[in-house]
Amino acid sequence: MKRRDQVIIWLDYFNSRLGRRQGRRIPLSIATRNPTLDELRRAAEEAGLQVMAAKEARRPGRPSERSGYVQVRKVEGKSKQLLLRELAKELARIRGAAG
Repeated sequence: MKRRDQVIIWLDYFNSRLGRRQGRRIPLSIATRNPTLDELRRAAEEAGLQVMAAKEARRPGRPSERSGYVQVRKVEGKSKQLLLRELAKELARIRGAAG
């Protein structure tokens, strides 16, 4: 059941290898090449969000791919798009520190 106080954030939203029509929701300039679900979970946790991850989930727009998602509690005063941009920057920071 959908929870109104939660936001689902699919891994595909951040993948620079996908086009907008394939599900990427942020600009290429801040997208990450093939991010992992663990990186997204870590980025959300470091952004101070309560996180629940689902690994084997398939995004409705790409049912043949198992990308997974994280579910986070909504932040008052922040739109989903602003939250996605903040997570994208955190993903880039994590990827830079790891690589």
